[in-house]
This record gives sequence, structure tokens and C-alpha cells, in this order.
Amino acid sequence: MMDRQPKYQRGYTLISLIFMLGIFAFFVLLGLKIGPIYIDHSKVKNALAAIEKTTDIETLSEQEVRSSLDKRFNLNYVADLNTRDVKIIKRGNYLKVQAKYEVVEKIVGNISVLVEFDDSFEVGKE
Repeated sequence: MMDRQPKYQRGYTLISLIFMLGIFAFFVLLGLKIGPIYIDHSKVKNALAAIEKTTDIETLSEQEVRSSLDKRFNLNYVADLNTRDVKIIKRGNYLKVQAKYEVVEKIVGNISVLVEFDDSFEVGKE
């Protein structure tokens, strides 16, 4: 008499393959939605760093700092932050520039992602 043992199948089933592809597609979609937010944020950080390195920045008026920042934002096509939303504190030779903002990006359906940023620099003394 022959010994009949069931043969075990190896590999993925169609359902598990579709499930894995769905998860992979979700993370690719998430990366495609969140990636531009962080690229835009790096442009904001670079603009703030350039303003901070400006010689005698603490002697400029608030309007001059805002104008310079606006030019840098326009040059780099910053979309998520407006210069009106940047907080500038000027007291004598003290200057503080703070860019605190959040970006909400719709992913799919009623699923959204919220990304918060808070960048600032201070120069001079009060």
C-alpha cells in the first residue's frame, strides 16, 4: 500500500499577494503625499538660515526682515507658509524670527495627515 501524505503548497496565495500589494501601495501613496511637505519645509529652513547669516540682521527693521524673507520664499516657491504667518519680534538689537506652522494633507477618503513644524532663530541681545 502506498503512503499518501498530503502535499503542502508553498508560496503566496492570491489573496495574500493582493493584501501585500495593497499595503505597499498605501505606503507609496503616503510617501508621495508627505514627501513634498518635507521638501517645502527644507526650503523654509534654508530661507531662515540665509536670513540668520545676513550681516547686521539685528539692525534691520521688522518690515525689512519680512521683505527679505518674502523674496526668499518666492524665489524657492515655498507653498505651505506665508510670510504673514512668520512671527518676528524686534526689540533694539534683539531679533527673533519664528516660523511655526502646520500642514494638513488629505490622503484618501476621510484620512488625512497633520505635520507640524516650529523653526526659529534669535540674534542680538535684549
